[in-house]
Amino acid sequence: MPAMEKTKTPGVYKRGNRYVVTWRHRGKPKKEFFRTYAEAREAKGKRNAGDRRPTTKVRFGSYFAKWIVTYAGRTARGFSESTRPEYRRAIEDHAIPTWETWWIGEIEPGDVRDLFGAMRVEEKSTSKIKKTKAALSALFATAVDDGVISSNPVTGVRIPPAPDADELDEDEKAKALTRADIELLLAEIDRREKEAGREGLPGDTKLADWAGFIEFLIHTGLRISEAVGLRWEHLVLSGKEPRVKVREQLYKGRRKKLKSKSGKRDVPLSPGMTTKLLARRRDHYGGPTGPVFSSITGTPLMPANVYRRVLTPAAIAVGLYTEVKVEAKGEESEPQMRKRSSVSFHTFRHTCASLLFDAGRNIKQVQEWLGHADPGFTLSTYVHLMDEGVGDATFMDTVVARETRRALPAILRSGDHADVAQ
Repeated sequence: MPAMEKTKTPGVYKRGNRYVVTWRHRGKPKKEFFRTYAEAREAKGKRNAGDRRPTTKVRFGSYFAKWIVTYAGRTARGFSESTRPEYRRAIEDHAIPTWETWWIGEIEPGDVRDLFGAMRVEEKSTSKIKKTKAALSALFATAVDDGVISSNPVTGVRIPPAPDADELDEDEKAKALTRADIELLLAEIDRREKEAGREGLPGDTKLADWAGFIEFLIHTGLRISEAVGLRWEHLVLSGKEPRVKVREQLYKGRRKKLKSKSGKRDVPLSPGMTTKLLARRRDHYGGPTGPVFSSITGTPLMPANVYRRVLTPAAIAVGLYTEVKVEAKGEESEPQMRKRSSVSFHTFRHTCASLLFDAGRNIKQVQEWLGHADPGFTLSTYVHLMDEGVGDATFMDTVVARETRRALPAILRSGDHADVAQ
């Protein structure tokens, strides 16, 4: 074995074609090998600054296998078990195929950047890349705490932009519905609801008032998990200040605590919305712990079913869609264009924010209404809406009131949407 040769940096030696850093930890001599002199000098600087824990040689795949079943979060709130399978799937699908046999300490920011770039080339959505980044960041942060690595390679790595700026994910830029969009969508949902009542649909797609549910989402800005998790005991419909007490959520069929303390909030209700909720309680009250919005059979709403069977067809019918290219399965077939709804449940949350700004609410008020933890996040997410709004409404009641759209079904049947939109 070649002898260690001194370099210009004390504590850094050269042995063959590698460099060695030496130091003492808890009275015992330690050393670590590096490929370049620059890497060795950087590591020595960290040792001199107080980081003297030796890194551990462990494969990424081995560390992940242990971490994914023991990870308990990095805050006082702990870690939601519903998030664990999402972290597992993200890392197994995208990081393990490349990094499984790598030493975890050899993974650098450039490797993380390459991983995200490869995901973009594979046309993975921005939201999927964000989820992968969050999972990897948590894993590497734990590895730093464990002394397995000295720094988190995910820190500072940016997600590459989409190839076409016009095709950004919905999460990247908040999109709000205009007044005309709201009127057309609710009228179409009303029409479809009446037809469904005559023809009959499976129980989990029926609701006594689908349009009322959408109105409620626009009015309150609740997350879909918060709305479907709402119990009657969470509504205050009497007194001078009717309100929704947001206290829990229903996520993938499981009732759980809110994600953050800021999510716990009281959202005020307008007189018109209060009247509609009182009527709903009269007709569909199932006790204080019963759901405010449920299927006609009394079971909790499944957001995926509502989106697929109610919201998507209604949005496409009134022109709220984008066209996406879908690759054909046959070798000789040409790619097909398919309509995809541009309206999601989160769109109603963005619409609520736009209405609030239009009514003169400031950033702090909108932050508390929506339950954001940081007003800076609210500003960065919705700053592009502040000068646009959705018109000169006398706020919520006139936007979602059914009296203003009774004549719209006839217009929709005529196909003359352009005049209404204007």
